[in-house]
Amino acid sequence: MTGAIVVLAAVALGVFWVRRRYLVVTVQGESMLPAYRPGERVLVRRTPPGSLRPGQVVVLSGFAHARPGERLRERRRQLGAGPGWIIKRVAAVPGDPIPRDAVPALRTEPGTRVPAGRLVVLGDNPDHSLDSRQSGYLTADRLFGVVLRKIGQPMSAPSR
Repeated sequence: MTGAIVVLAAVALGVFWVRRRYLVVTVQGESMLPAYRPGERVLVRRTPPGSLRPGQVVVLSGFAHARPGERLRERRRQLGAGPGWIIKRVAAVPGDPIPRDAVPALRTEPGTRVPAGRLVVLGDNPDHSLDSRQSGYLTADRLFGVVLRKIGQPMSAPSR
């Protein structure tokens, strides 16, 4: 009986650890086309901001604003921000040169390097992405983790 309790506790602890370290996110919207399509699911590993490199695809907590006259839920649906998460590609990390040419919102920022605690992230599909091009830096504390890979078959898009 004691052995079964120990095994059960070990399994529960293992499940808890995996759930804290990994997340499955369903891509919504077209901001990361062609690399990631709406309905595809990705496996994400919790990652500290200091280990990021430009080019990695990351999951962050979502944008909390909409354009004037636009409902937030509709804006999130259009731009691929699900209930709280966004998926973007890292363009620059702290210490990298500020990518002023690619990111209009950063053209007037002081200094020459991305400051500590800040990230520059971009969607692969600029016409359908709310990202650093419009919002400037994102704070590194919004980072959940790095996309490891796609998993399973794409989920069908919701019907309208």
